[in-house]
Amino acid sequence: MPPDLSVELAPKHKRSLLLRNPVMPASGTFSWGLEFLHHFGPAGIGRLGAVVSKGVTMEPRAGNRQPRVAETPAGMLNSIGLQNVGIEACIRELAPEWARWDTPVIVNIAGDTVDEFGDMARMLDGVPGVAAIELNISCPNVDTGGMEIGQSVEASARATRAAVRNTDLPVIVKLTPNVTDPVALARACADEGAAAICAINTVLGMAIDIERRRPVLPRARGGLSGPAIKPIALRIVYDVAGAVDVPVIGCGGISTARDAIEFLMAGATAVQVGTATFANPRALLDIVDGLEAWCVASGVTRISDIIGCAQPSPVA
Repeated sequence: MPPDLSVELAPKHKRSLLLRNPVMPASGTFSWGLEFLHHFGPAGIGRLGAVVSKGVTMEPRAGNRQPRVAETPAGMLNSIGLQNVGIEACIRELAPEWARWDTPVIVNIAGDTVDEFGDMARMLDGVPGVAAIELNISCPNVDTGGMEIGQSVEASARATRAAVRNTDLPVIVKLTPNVTDPVALARACADEGAAAICAINTVLGMAIDIERRRPVLPRARGGLSGPAIKPIALRIVYDVAGAVDVPVIGCGGISTARDAIEFLMAGATAVQVGTATFANPRALLDIVDGLEAWCVASGVTRISDIIGCAQPSPVA
C-alpha cells in the first residue's frame, strides 16, 4: 500500500485545505499553471498538492524593465515586478479553467496598500476554482506594497486582518526574510487569523556587470532564489514552526525530495518549489515521486508523521 502523502493546510479554518501531497509551485515561477498543463496534461496537474498562481494585483501590470533576471552562483536574481493580467481578468478568464482541475489553486495577491488586500480578498471570495489566498507582503521588486508592508509587524498584521475579515477562504501569509525577526511577523499574522504561514520569499541581493560598471538589473537590487538561500529558508521555517500553532509552508532553494524532507522535518507542513523548475520542468513531479520512494524505503506510512520531527522535544 503506498504511503499517505496528504497534508492539511488549514486545520483550524472552517474550510479545509487538504492537499494530496505537500508539493506545490512557488508563486511567480509557475505562471497560472496553464503551461504546465500543456506539457504534462491533466494527469500532471493532478499529481500536485496544489497550484499557486503568480502574484495578482488590483490592476494589470507590465512589470519592470528588462533585463529582469540574472544568474548567480547557486541561484538566480529576479526583478520581474509582478507582471500580471490584474484581478478582474484573473477571475473572469483563469478561475473558470482552475475550477475544472482536481487540484486546489491558491491565488497569490499583492496589494499596494493594506486596504487593497481586503478588497482583493473580497473579490476572490466564493469564486469557483479558488481554494485559498496567499498574501504577498514580501515582494522586493515593487515600489509600493510588497516588502514595504511585510517588513512591519503592524502593517503585516493589518493586511492579514483585512484579508481574513473579507473572505471565507483560508488566508496564507508569505513572509519576507529581509527582516531581523521573521518570527514576530509570523506570530502577528497567525494572531490575526492566518490559516498558514509561508516562509520565505526571496532574499535581497544584486550583481554588477564589471564591463559596464553598472548593476546588472535596472533596479540594482533583486530577489535571490535557488539553492543559495536554502539554509536561510530552512532556519526561518524551523524558527517559525516552533513559534506558531498554524501550518508553515517551506519555500527557498528546494530542488529535490531530500530538500523537501529537510523542510518537513524542520516543521513545514508543505513546500513550494520555484527556481528548480526553470532548470528541470519536471522538478515538482520528481519531488513527489522522491517523497513516496523515501517513505517506502524508510518505513514511513504517513508523511505527516515526520513533520517537525527535528524540532526540540517538549520539556516534560
